[in-house]
Amino acid sequence: MTDRQKKRLVGAAAVIVSALVLFPLLLDGSGYRERHLSERIPPAPALPAPVDIEPVNPSLPDTPDPADPAAPAVVKVPDRQVSPAVEQAQPVIDATRDTPALDKEQVPVAWTLQLASFRDEANAHALRKELVADGYKVYIRHGSDLVRVFVGPDLQRTRLEQLQGRLKRDYSLEGMIVRFTTQ
Repeated sequence: MTDRQKKRLVGAAAVIVSALVLFPLLLDGSGYRERHLSERIPPAPALPAPVDIEPVNPSLPDTPDPADPAAPAVVKVPDRQVSPAVEQAQPVIDATRDTPALDKEQVPVAWTLQLASFRDEANAHALRKELVADGYKVYIRHGSDLVRVFVGPDLQRTRLEQLQGRLKRDYSLEGMIVRFTTQ
């Protein structure tokens, strides 16, 4: 063993012995003093007395019989004028052709009416504003270079076909029925 190795071993032994002596003295916890903070939390506020509130809405009438599907649906919209196009009776639905269905991913098949496409977004917003004012459900989708205006969606395609005819008559807009997607 060389002299250098002996000095290293003696130095390592001295460090280990001093660590064994000093660590218990430093880490015994006697130097820790708990901080005593004064309590500055205010008392809890007094709870108000419970108030009994009578319901304002009248109870609904007892209707054991379902509504007649041939009767027109009456929709009351308070404080707003609705165009006669929207107030028309519900369309007749062909149950064999218009039954709501699920696609292969178990998502309901819905349809929407693509009414117009614009390069200028302001034109799309103007048409949407006009249709919403007349009571239609309208939304806008931004494409890569066009802004499209849609009316719908609806689960029955026949309703959209009748709506397409009304919009063509009232607004001179042709439109096309497409499958509704969330993207």
